[in-house]
Amino acid sequence: MERILAYPEAIREALEQEMEKDPAVFIMGLGVDDPKRILGTTAGLLEKFGPARVFDTPLAEDGMTGVAVGAALAGLRPVHVHIRMDFVLLAMNQIVNMAAKSCHMYAGALSVPIVIRSIIGKSWGQGAQHSQSIYPLLMNIPGLKITAPSTPYDAKGCLIQSIRDDNPVIFIEHRMLYYQKGHVPADPYTVPFGKARLLSRGSDITLVGISQMAVECLRAQRCLLDAGIHAEVIDPVSLSPLDLDTIRSSAMKTGHLIVVDNAWMSCGAGAEIIARLVEDGCHRNLKVRRMGFAAVPCPTSPPLEREFYPDAGKIAVAAFEMLNPKRKWEPESTLPPEEVAFKGPF
Repeated sequence: MERILAYPEAIREALEQEMEKDPAVFIMGLGVDDPKRILGTTAGLLEKFGPARVFDTPLAEDGMTGVAVGAALAGLRPVHVHIRMDFVLLAMNQIVNMAAKSCHMYAGALSVPIVIRSIIGKSWGQGAQHSQSIYPLLMNIPGLKITAPSTPYDAKGCLIQSIRDDNPVIFIEHRMLYYQKGHVPADPYTVPFGKARLLSRGSDITLVGISQMAVECLRAQRCLLDAGIHAEVIDPVSLSPLDLDTIRSSAMKTGHLIVVDNAWMSCGAGAEIIARLVEDGCHRNLKVRRMGFAAVPCPTSPPLEREFYPDAGKIAVAAFEMLNPKRKWEPESTLPPEEVAFKGPF
């Protein structure tokens, strides 16, 4: 019988199994031991492993990230939770200059096996300073691995892979993915870095969706069937390293590519994917487009927020217009919204 877990349950199970396996693994960060336990992702872990291995931290991101980096250099394997990715900005020196560079600077004699969990995405109007996705900035940094799984299966496997890796890993979770459910094996398993996942086969256009945008691309794919268009949907899963081979193979087959990001488009993941395809000599008739945040700070008002973010309807219309530049089309329905009212505070 298929075993179904929600996204946060998959994360919690990965943490529990790795903490049981390796006493060097511990969890630190704001809210990891509060009643909501980061939307359930650390539920029961304090009771099972004690406050020495699951503990809250002060509101001091730079200093606490330094503690985590120091612990990793000393042989431990910290999982440091940043409730919002915006707060990672306060720890950039520790992440970029310490964690990412130590192995290189000491010729491999040192390693920094730290996992930084950070949450992105909209919720109930968190506005300009609490809903940012800055992973494109971190994709620019050698020495960091970055993963953004969209399914519960990949969430568990990617997190176990991240904890076991000897390099610093940025583990990205979108708030709206917490309501996704899917097949998750009970035993520990890993999902390797640098391997994309083909979510849906198609022959007309390739849709690459990053993090929660993979869900929106799948919804767009179903909308496009009404117009007789068969889209192939790819979830990169890992952003650094990036599996360009899977994306290239699909784009060369369909001749049309849209990359939908969870961030601003300038210098973003979509720009990187498209630039590397061009450098690799993808045929000159390949048509490409990026989609992502509007080029303004995120608004707080829900109506404006809907304009700010891509969604299934916008993706479907963009795909149709790419294939039919002289025609206009609106999907009859973008399917029932899969979002659930976000129950903060995190």
